[in-house]
Amino acid sequence: MLAVVVFFSGCIGAPPKTPPVFNTSSMHITSSAFAHKEPIPSKYTCDGEDVSPPLVFADVPNDAKSLVLINDDPDAPRGTWVHWTMWNIDPTVREVPENTVPPASVEGTTSFGKPGYGGPCPPSGTHRYFFKLYALDTLLDLAPETDAATLEKAMDGHILAQAELIGLYQRNP
Repeated sequence: MLAVVVFFSGCIGAPPKTPPVFNTSSMHITSSAFAHKEPIPSKYTCDGEDVSPPLVFADVPNDAKSLVLINDDPDAPRGTWVHWTMWNIDPTVREVPENTVPPASVEGTTSFGKPGYGGPCPPSGTHRYFFKLYALDTLLDLAPETDAATLEKAMDGHILAQAELIGLYQRNP
């Protein structure tokens, strides 16, 4: 006869701890220039004026101390290409008009090797461009030379909410 022994771990005493869950669906980022998962107009790319698109933020948590914006292309041939980073955006900002930066915000160094917006310019095919908005419980003390990896590391443990807008772009042959 075969005996089966089953041990139940964690059934007695306090319930197991679960990691905190951040509300990722209440905050929103949109643009009047393009809809989520729709094409980005060439005006906002290397084929046009190469200016940043207008953005609108909604439902930012009341306890946010700052906002961070990261715009990147995960479909780039050599790995994720960072097009724009910006932090210490005042959490009361609800709109960033095209080709502007909110007062007191800091733009970081992108994959282009300089701060500021650099629009989509894929070498081939359709690429996805993520505009990621984060609400933080702190301000970040980072120099403008800061790259996206350092920015993301500094954000670790401070994210209250996040939202994303994805735009698509393919260059005409």
